[in-house]
Parts: sequence; C-alpha cells; structure tokens
Amino acid sequence: MNRLSRIFLPVTVLGLGVFTGLVLMATGPEATLRPPIPALPVVKTQIVQPQSYQVSLRTQGTVTPRTQSTLIPEVAGRIVSIATNFRNGGSFVTGETLLVIASADYENAIIIARADLARARLALEQEKALAQNALNDWKKLGRKEQPADLTLYKPQVASARAEMAAAGARLQQAETNLARTNIRAPYAGRVLEKKVDVGQYVAPGTVAATIYAVDAAEVRLPLTDSQLVFVDLPGFGEQNSKHKAAVMLSRRVGNVVHQWRGRLVRTDGAIDTASRQLFVVAQIDNPFQYKKLNNGNAPPLKIGQFVEANIQGQKLRDVFVLPRAAVEIGDTVLMVTADRRIERRAVQVVLRRGEQVVVSAGLQAGERISLTPMPFARDGTAVSVPGEKSEGDIAYFPIPDLGH
Repeated sequence: MNRLSRIFLPVTVLGLGVFTGLVLMATGPEATLRPPIPALPVVKTQIVQPQSYQVSLRTQGTVTPRTQSTLIPEVAGRIVSIATNFRNGGSFVTGETLLVIASADYENAIIIARADLARARLALEQEKALAQNALNDWKKLGRKEQPADLTLYKPQVASARAEMAAAGARLQQAETNLARTNIRAPYAGRVLEKKVDVGQYVAPGTVAATIYAVDAAEVRLPLTDSQLVFVDLPGFGEQNSKHKAAVMLSRRVGNVVHQWRGRLVRTDGAIDTASRQLFVVAQIDNPFQYKKLNNGNAPPLKIGQFVEANIQGQKLRDVFVLPRAAVEIGDTVLMVTADRRIERRAVQVVLRRGEQVVVSAGLQAGERISLTPMPFARDGTAVSVPGEKSEGDIAYFPIPDLGH
C-alpha cells in the first residue's frame, strides 16, 4: 500500500492541476486586440510676432590718448630744475612749468640786444638831423629843381631805420629765448615717459618727455562689413558731431564690471589691408576722472588698457527675434501648421547675436514655429502640440501616456 500511494498520489495531484488549468482557460474572459497608438514627437513651440530690435555691435580695442605730444626744448642749455610732478605718470595743468633751463646766457643776450637797439636809435636820430639840415640848406640856396634823395640823406635814414628795426627784432628774439628757458605745459595732462633730468644738457630737438592730454581718450574699434551696415558712421567733416552712435566701454576687474560712456567721432581713412576691417574711433570725455555710472564708481581709464565695446547701432523695425536653436543650418525654420504638421521654410537672417537670431523676411505675424531641433523631419510630419498657452508664450509639453 505504501508503495502504491507513492506512485498514484503525485499522478493525482498533477492531473488535478491540469484539469484546473483547462477549466480556467475555458471560462476566462476573451482578450480584445487594440491597434497601436503612434508615438508622435513632442515639440516646444512659439508664436512669432514682429517687433523692434535695437542692434548692439560688439567689438574691442585699446585706450589711447586723443592728444599726445613730444616735449622738445627750443633753446640749448643745462636743466637746473624740474617740476615735482615731472615724472612718469605725473599730472600737470595748463601753463605749469615742467623744466627750467639755465638762463644766464639768454639774460646777457637781452642786455646786449638792448644796447644795440639804443645805438641804432641814436644813429637813426643823427641821420634824421642831417637830412633836415640838408633840406634847409637846399632851400636857402634858392634852388628850384628837386634835390636828389642822396642829397637829402633819404637812403641813410632808411638804412638807419632798418638797422633799428633789426636791433628791435634781435631784442625781441632774445626775450623770447629767455622765456623758452621755462618749458611750460601746453595743456592739462600727464607724463607718459620722462627722458631728461636735472643737470642734463639739452639742445633744440632733444626729446625731453612724451605727454598726453587728459580731456579725452580714444579707442580704435574694428568693424566687419556685416557690422558696418547696422551703424551710422560719422561722415566727412562731422568729427565733432555730438549725435553719433553711442558706445559703452567695459572692462571686468575681478567680479566687478566697470563701464564708461563714449561716442563715435570718426573713421579711419581706409580699410585695414591685413584684417579687411574698418576701424572706427570712439571718444571718451574726461576718462581719467572718477565718474559715477550705473550706480557704481568707474575708475579712470588707463592708456594702453584693453576694453570691450558695445556700439549702439540701428533700430530694426518689424523683425522677428528667434532663439538660435529655432534656426537650422541653411537659414530654415520648422513651421507647425494648424493641423499639427511640420513645414520647413527658408527665412532671411539679418543678424545673429548670442542666442538670438533676427529674421527680416519669411515669417508672418501669428505663425507658430518649432523650437525643438528636428534635423531629419520631413514636410508633413505630424507632431504633438498639446496644452497650448496664449499667443507669444512658449509652451512646454509633457510626453503623453500612450499605454491606455
């Protein structure tokens, strides 16, 4: 019995399991087949509207003085003193004495010139007296004909008068040379490079220093052909025009960005042959003083400082400003039609600036473009655009649940 139970008991359990499975399969609900739901690509879109766009051109350059001069003595001599600020980087005001040359020789020259002038004046008075006596004698003789010029001492008087004028000119020149021993600043400025010092002998033509004025600084800024069409350049004879394009110069120092305001005043006379760019010149008034700008203290500019510049260009009207990702290679955009299908369209791009692209033609107000890159999408491709927002907003759409 035990042996039989070991054989039939497993067989009985197996049979009951098979029977139960067959009953469940026969009495279970019948599964219905459903067609697969197509997985449409989900896109992010934007309604485009025309607007005005202020063009700002980015470039860079180096600060240079507008007025820079070489200080050269006009007389020879030994330097006996210099101004306290006559050092590299020193400041001075208009008319300040920067160098003094020994003046003894020029003072002596004035004394000698005055003596020569006195002798010339005496000689002139003597010749005048002789001429008057000769005229009186001629009249006493009762002569009727006109006396000769030599008889009346006219050439002698003219010569004495010319000698007196020459003596006066020599005195004036001596006084001018004495004044030139004090070399004065022609304008308010700073010393860029000092090349002489006390005790040094200088002659006319010796370079004493290089100086520059502090009333204004300039920055030469290169512009490409594509940038030139968006800026109003100063015309011929308009170098001092106040209404030309504004320029904002900036420089980052640590975590702080300093800014200075300027304006375009002129352009170079020719395009640079090396870079094929045209250089425009921006002028900054009083650049070496602390000025408050944008609620911050802008330090003074420094000669040779590298700065970035934003030039205010033209204001474009009725253009479309799109994200850079919306414009594909070849200047095309993906339009989303009313029936949610893709339509590839060429547009006219007039400006690319950072993450923005400015389009002037190819779009109409109220049309919808796709912001989602789809490089292989073909015209007529269906897309999913659920959850639309108001016109002009960017709609972000979730992936729909396709399982139910």
